Amino acid sequence: MARKMLKDGEVAVATDGGGEESYDYDLFVIGAGSGGVRGSRTSAGFGAKVAICELPFHPISSEWLGGHGGTCVIRGCVPKKILVYGASFRGEFEDAKQFGWEINGDINYNWKKLLENKTQEIVRLNGIYKRILGNSGVTMIEGAGSIVDAHTVEVTQQDGSKQRHTAKHILIATGSRAQLVNIPGKELAITSDEALSLEELPKRAVILGGGYIAVEFASIWRGLGAEVDLFYRKELPLRGFDDEMRTIVASNLEGRGIRLHPGANLTELSKTADGIKVVTDKGDELIADVVLFATGRAPNSNRLNLEAVGVEVDQVGAIKVDEYSRTSVPNIWAVGDVTNRINLTPVALMEATCFSKTVFGGQPIKPDYKDVPCAVFCIPPLSVVGLSEQEALEEAKNDILVYTSSFNPMKNSISKRQEKSVMKLVVDAETDKVLGAAMCGPDAAEIMQGLAVALKAGATKATFDSTVGIHPSAAEEFVTMRTLTRRVSPASKPKTNFNND
Repeated sequence: MARKMLKDGEVAVATDGGGEESYDYDLFVIGAGSGGVRGSRTSAGFGAKVAICELPFHPISSEWLGGHGGTCVIRGCVPKKILVYGASFRGEFEDAKQFGWEINGDINYNWKKLLENKTQEIVRLNGIYKRILGNSGVTMIEGAGSIVDAHTVEVTQQDGSKQRHTAKHILIATGSRAQLVNIPGKELAITSDEALSLEELPKRAVILGGGYIAVEFASIWRGLGAEVDLFYRKELPLRGFDDEMRTIVASNLEGRGIRLHPGANLTELSKTADGIKVVTDKGDELIADVVLFATGRAPNSNRLNLEAVGVEVDQVGAIKVDEYSRTSVPNIWAVGDVTNRINLTPVALMEATCFSKTVFGGQPIKPDYKDVPCAVFCIPPLSVVGLSEQEALEEAKNDILVYTSSFNPMKNSISKRQEKSVMKLVVDAETDKVLGAAMCGPDAAEIMQGLAVALKAGATKATFDSTVGIHPSAAEEFVTMRTLTRRVSPASKPKTNFNND
C-alpha cells in the first residue's frame, strides 16, 4: 500500500512513489520506552512498516539491561508511585485514630512484600507493552541499537552477535539515565534505579539533591519509618518551581520529620563498620545505611554512534532537534528525554505522536509545550500548570494578580494533623487570563489535571469565579479565591506571605 511519508529536507508530506531506494522498514525505532512505543504503534497505525529494538528487561538499567516500557514504567514513575502509596499509609494510620479507628499495638511493616508486589506490577506492564507493539504489527528486536549510517541501524545482542537493518526513517527514543556525583566514595552511593529495588529498607538515609526524585524518596523513606537527611545546594528544594510553593514543600517535609540541609553538599563517602560515613562541605559527618544521589539524569546518547553520521548533540549529550523533533540528519528523529526538552513521560508521548503524524500521517504538527502540567509526588504532593509567579513576571507586559488560599483540609480538622494545603492562581491584570495554577496538598495532581484543560482553553479568572464548586472538596477553593492576595508589577519581586501556623 502507498504510505505518506515526509521527504528528506521537507516538512510537507508526500506519497511514496516508485523508483525509491528499498529499505527493510519505513521506520526503525531505537528504544522501547514511552516515546519509542508510542512512535512505533502510531506510525504502524498510519500504514508504516516498523521495527523497534530494546534491551532485555531488568528493574535496574545498565549498558545491556532495560526493558519495554522504559524508565517510567520499570524504574521511574510507576514503581515510585507504588512506593508513595505504601509510604502514605503511615500518616493515614496516625490520622485514623481520631476518626474512631482503634489501632492497638504496633503496626508492622513488610518491605519485601511491597517490593515483591512492585516488581510483579512492572513485569506485568513490561509484558503489556510488548503485546501492544505486537498487536500493532511492530517487529520487536532485542538488543542495543546504534546507527551505522543515515539509513542503517546495527543491533548488538548480549552475546556480541550483530544484525543490521535499513530504514527510510530512524527514531531515537533512548531516554536518560541517573548519574553518580563524582566525589570520593561515589561507588557506595545509589541512584533511583537501585532505590526502587533495595533488598532491605534503610533505617538511616542520606539524599543528595533537591529535585523531584530527591524530595519524593525523602517522603517515601520517611513515610516507611526511616530517618532521612536531605542535602541540596539552593535555599529551597525544587528549583524551577514557584518559590512560594517551594517554601510550602520544604515546610511540609520538615513537618513530616525530614531533616533539611539547604546550601549544603556532600564531599566524601567511606565505608565503616556502622554503615556509610558521609562528610559534608560544612564539615559535618553522618552515618547512613543508604546514600542516594538524586542530582539529575544524562541523556542516553553515548553508545548510538551519532558523531559518525553527523547527528549533533549538545554539551550534556542531548540530541539537538528542530520543532518537529528532526535531528541534523534529515531522516533521523529523536523524542523524549534523550533530547532534554521537557523530561516528562506525557511529553515524550506527545512528541512521538506529533512525529508519527508529521512523517507518516500527512499531518505536519509541532509539539506544544505551553501549559504542560506536572506533579511532584512528595507527601503531600505538589502539582502545577502554566507559569509560576516568577516566570509570569519575567514574561509579563502587565501587572500580575496573585490569588492564594492556605487552609486546613477538612480531614485535618478531625485528625489534628498540622499541615495546610496551599493553592495559587497567577493572573494577567489586563486580560484577566489565568497564566498559572499551583497546589500543594492531598490529591493535587488529580485536581491540577482538570485545571490544565482550563488553562489550555484560555480560561480567565472570571471563568473560574463563575464556576460552581463541588462541596465539600479542596478543589472548590480554586473557584472561590475572589480576594486578591497581591498585585505585582514586572519590575518588582514577589514576596512570600505564608507563615507556618
